[in-house]
Amino acid sequence: MVVYNVECQADFTLSGIGRSKDGRKESFQKMIEFKNVTKKYGENVGLIDASVHINRGDFVFLVGPSGAGKTTFIRLILKEIEPDKGKILLAGKDITHIGRREVPAIRQKIGMVFQDFRLLEKKTVYENVAFAMEVLHKSKREIRERVPYVLDLVDIKDKAKRYPAELSAGEQQRVGIARALVNKPRVLICDEPTGNLDPITAMEIMELLDQINVRGTTVLMVTHAKDIVDKMNKRVVAIEHGHIVRDEEGSYGYRKQKTEEPELYIPGLGYNAAAVSSAGSTGSSEAFFVPRSADPKEALEAERRQTMYLDQDAADTIMRQTQTLTMADPAVDDMLSTYLDGGEDVYE
Repeated sequence: MVVYNVECQADFTLSGIGRSKDGRKESFQKMIEFKNVTKKYGENVGLIDASVHINRGDFVFLVGPSGAGKTTFIRLILKEIEPDKGKILLAGKDITHIGRREVPAIRQKIGMVFQDFRLLEKKTVYENVAFAMEVLHKSKREIRERVPYVLDLVDIKDKAKRYPAELSAGEQQRVGIARALVNKPRVLICDEPTGNLDPITAMEIMELLDQINVRGTTVLMVTHAKDIVDKMNKRVVAIEHGHIVRDEEGSYGYRKQKTEEPELYIPGLGYNAAAVSSAGSTGSSEAFFVPRSADPKEALEAERRQTMYLDQDAADTIMRQTQTLTMADPAVDDMLSTYLDGGEDVYE
């Protein structure tokens, strides 16, 4: 198995300001930092010895197969679960083991954007965004000033009086982003934000997130959307089986761990039918090959059919992955009120 225990390569000149326990200001460069973090669920692996940091102002894609450890990574940041080993820092503050009363203050610094929007159906666009401020006991004056500003920022101000059912999927996601931004979070965590959107709308949302990032907000996005990751050309952190296997700018593709599985195609021999059709099959595990025909036309047609089979299998896998939510909290109102619940600002 090839495992990369890597740190961020990007170096930003921006610096953040936090406060130490005695009230003195202190600078920090790393917005999120994991130091040798391990989390297991019984025999199941969440993360194994993960070390990585995300600088202030980074835009990072978190990718990997379903069940790789992406959900665990996010839940650890949100303090929904505790690590078994290691240390986690947010904006320079050690949040590895903190009291329950401190958790709401931590979550105030994190904005969440979900794949399924999680809007309150009986509230208007304006009321949905304002609700995120109301649960923090913000004044009516602050709400009147801030909500129109963020609605304008995400280009949805003209829909302020409409209800979610009256909006398109893309418009609903813009409302979700506005709600996540309204309390000025330091980090925006996006959980498959384009999963329910058509390609054109998805790219519009990505352009919006890119603009938000340029304004200074750190963005961490969980996704399976290879086309988006490739086009954006941002930093990519890939997780497999709980291990961080890649951390660099570029495309979606990540280094696969070495295995003893047979190759799908062997030059000069043909496709390995056992590997193609029955990975993990109950049948014989002995590899056999579909030989290339002596007739060039027949060989070309056989290769075309096999390629179609492989492409369809890959498409089916991707579809199953995109249908799997990486955050599993079922109750919309409970989730919203939990991560937005009150508390003192621990940073400012």
